[in-house]
Amino acid sequence: MKNSIQLILILLVSLTSFAQSKKDKILFTIEGEPTYVSEFSRVYKKNLDIIDEKDQKDIQEYFDLFVEYKLKLKEAQKLKLDEKDSYKKELAGYKKQLSRNYLTDNITTEQLVKEAYDRLKTEVKASHILIKVSLDASPVDTLAAYEKITALRKSILDGADFGEVAMKSSEDPSAKGNQRTPANKGNLGYFSAFRMVYPFESAAFKTKKGEVSMPVRTQYGYHIIKVTDIRENTGEVTVAHILLLDKENGENKQDPAEKIKEIYSQITSGSDFGAMAKKYSEDRSSGVNNGKLPKFSRGRLRSKAFEDVAFSLNEINEMSKPFKSEFGWHIVKLISKHEQDTFENEKYKLEQRIKRDKRANVINTSVVKKIKRLYTITENPTLREDFHTLAKANNFFTRSWQKPTDNAFLSKTLFQVKDTKFTYNDFATYLSKNKARMMQKNGDPKGFINRSFREYMEGKLLAFYENDLENVNEEFAAIYGEYRDGLLLFDLMEEQIWDKAKKDSIGLETFFNKNKENYKWKDRVEAVIASCTDEKAAEKVQQLLKEGKALDEIKKTVNEDAKVNVIFTMGTFEEGHRNLPKEFDQKKGVSNILKDKESDFTIVKVNELIPASYKELSEIKGKVISDYQVHLEKEWIKNLKENYKVKINKKVYRKLEKLVK
Repeated sequence: MKNSIQLILILLVSLTSFAQSKKDKILFTIEGEPTYVSEFSRVYKKNLDIIDEKDQKDIQEYFDLFVEYKLKLKEAQKLKLDEKDSYKKELAGYKKQLSRNYLTDNITTEQLVKEAYDRLKTEVKASHILIKVSLDASPVDTLAAYEKITALRKSILDGADFGEVAMKSSEDPSAKGNQRTPANKGNLGYFSAFRMVYPFESAAFKTKKGEVSMPVRTQYGYHIIKVTDIRENTGEVTVAHILLLDKENGENKQDPAEKIKEIYSQITSGSDFGAMAKKYSEDRSSGVNNGKLPKFSRGRLRSKAFEDVAFSLNEINEMSKPFKSEFGWHIVKLISKHEQDTFENEKYKLEQRIKRDKRANVINTSVVKKIKRLYTITENPTLREDFHTLAKANNFFTRSWQKPTDNAFLSKTLFQVKDTKFTYNDFATYLSKNKARMMQKNGDPKGFINRSFREYMEGKLLAFYENDLENVNEEFAAIYGEYRDGLLLFDLMEEQIWDKAKKDSIGLETFFNKNKENYKWKDRVEAVIASCTDEKAAEKVQQLLKEGKALDEIKKTVNEDAKVNVIFTMGTFEEGHRNLPKEFDQKKGVSNILKDKESDFTIVKVNELIPASYKELSEIKGKVISDYQVHLEKEWIKNLKENYKVKINKKVYRKLEKLVK
């Protein structure tokens, strides 16, 4: 292991220095178009963790794949797939999504993530009183709202009841209630991080239990907050479950509600939960793992019914009774409860939540400062005065206001970033589009213009930086290039291979007939499988099966006193099927009593032996299509190599080989 790590480190350093030599070497050309060592080096290093050890020592196979990748790109460009509107639209979406990772300030983000992590450890129970005022209200209205909320706070500190004051004076309608909903007196219940707007959350978490906060402003107005309790947050749980889908399938012809009760009865009688999950659960992704699901917290699953049952279990290994969710019938067993995960493990998830939260405004402000340091930005020194004068017009805050038509005014430069100019016309249009917001203003044109210009400029700077990322961020340029090429190759493969394989029915059938040996059934049995809780019950079931008794009659005989001693599964089973015991000998009739290490006592009654045979195309069409696609791609690559001239710089390639070896 140590030697492998040293090999990788040496390779990384060597390839990097080779690629960063004074003149980047041409590794190969396709129709005269060069591909350089630096590109191959970057892609190879990026994929080291998914290249197996053999390929790390022998670069030839990976190099061949890289050449094929470039040939496909060449073909896609020849077919002009990069000019399709659908391609351009999807690529623009990828770029927008990718750029979000670069429109951030890592230090500020780290601080916000740590703060959120610490707050998620607890839940705060709080009440509030709201006095509404817009963020863009005039200084007079803002001061009036502040003085009102301050007076209410003082009355509470002097002894008035918080809830009664909230009912009487809060402008949050829920405090007073209505005919349908009783008054909550400002009580918001328990909440943790991300449940409230960020300024409100911060004020609540900074207020001690039993105290009332100073006024805090949000987009809704001014609040005062009383914290009435603080407790530890609910954690996560790991559970195992057995699921029977709420429908019939090939192996389960029995009512799932009835069968889940039988399974539950067998488990309570001593059968192993994990073994029963492996055998019967129709959630195969968890069934193969004894029914175990990944840990989850409240709100993470799509089924509230399932979550409620899972979180109601208190003791390790405690098991629920059968219940129904949106997906079918379950039995759930508690495996473990979890406290909050480590900061490092939670960090990425919290970063994503913060970017969707109002906390993002804090990050954006920091990023704008970074952009202003990166570029030379020139503002028109008279812009504020010019627009202050414009806003003094009598109808500015009305629906009838229209932006000026004076071209001399509108053509003035508002500010400039590098070679890009933003004009008075751009900002006037922005103001015009925000009429609804303007109409809420009551005077204060100067403050409104200043706030609007700041928001407009920050938005334009962020957009400019986002569009310019390819030129100023090498990492972004490389990743975006991979997205661009990958998307192009997807369209190419869909057109040349995948769709063809699905639509070419004659070619598919010809391929299937040539490769029939790859598509065969093993020996199968049409059978009834009986699973019993104990050997005595198994002996009785075995005897009754030999006598040819009906399954319902056997159940009545063996399942006495409401105790389920046998469960039957009927169907056609291929050799090695999970329901068949490992020691099962495929022959007609009733088998011996068989017992695997993980299972109960099992008897198999074989009604019919079905010998190994070729599968019909209709039975495995999806698998054949997949194999046909691989075949078509190999033939297609062969044609590309014949149609395009590839010239490898052997001297450079040999040097690469030596570096790897």
